[in-house]
Amino acid sequence: MFKFKTPSKKTLEIMSEVAKGNLKDDFEIRCCEKITDLTSHEFVKVTSSGNNSIFISLSSVEGDIIVPDQGGWHGFKQIAKFLNKNIITLKTDSGIINPKYLDDLDIPDKSALIFTSFAGYCGEQDIKDISKYCKSNNIITIEDASAGIGDKKHALGNGKYSDIIIASTGSPKMINVGSGGFISTNNKEFFDRTSLPQKLSKTNNIICSGIDNELDLVEENLELTLNATKYLKNNIGRTLHAKRRGVNVIIPNENAKEISWNLKKSLPINKSGFITTCPNYNRVKQKAIAIEIKNLSYDCLKKEYLDKIIKEVRINNLL
Repeated sequence: MFKFKTPSKKTLEIMSEVAKGNLKDDFEIRCCEKITDLTSHEFVKVTSSGNNSIFISLSSVEGDIIVPDQGGWHGFKQIAKFLNKNIITLKTDSGIINPKYLDDLDIPDKSALIFTSFAGYCGEQDIKDISKYCKSNNIITIEDASAGIGDKKHALGNGKYSDIIIASTGSPKMINVGSGGFISTNNKEFFDRTSLPQKLSKTNNIICSGIDNELDLVEENLELTLNATKYLKNNIGRTLHAKRRGVNVIIPNENAKEISWNLKKSLPINKSGFITTCPNYNRVKQKAIAIEIKNLSYDCLKKEYLDKIIKEVRINNLL
């Protein structure tokens, strides 16, 4: 009944034409111009992956790396360890960053806080408050906007607030071409200092052509995903961060493992999945079921599909 998200038909057609040699445009330049428009960052680099974007950003940090205790991405810690960076774990409210908790930490100058636009994909971070605190305390902010890029009218993926913005354009991210990523900033010194790892992160014109077309769709696609998630949260009574925007729904439950298996059987999908279980660092460190709306084809974000999810949640006594 449900379908996993794939690149748009037009994106695939363009990538195919570039692969055949029928389109000779420099799509990397076009991507960078569009990303600058979205993020308001002057300096942009298209990378080979989201993790590579993380590597580039963390390699430039002179101080410590601050990571949330949950609701982030496990690559933050893995890459920081590989770079021999000291890691500071920040207590959060189920992934939501409260800048006041930073007061309890001994943070050296020129350290960086790395976080995702949505805590565990389900709760929008208070970007403006995080930015205000960090700018006042000489802490660099690195926002992983893989799920928040396209939020042009609001604060997510906004260079006015985040010093560095990174993203993956792999599957099934908001910019969805199966590979690639980007990094952006207004800090020329940072951009120049990371020139070597940037050179090691090569992409190609095929991937850039796909990113270029998906960038034209990202604002609308993000809005569709946010609206679908809001509809589910409004109709499911016990969701985490119920009043915050997000691109998935997390339902705390002590019997999460068994219920998730039931939901997977009653909500079949053509490949991969959109029902996951917690505890999971990338979501929350408590027993819960995560319904990954961000993984679904946009055709499956219509009311009839969402009502089917609500019905199965009701059957499993999760409302």
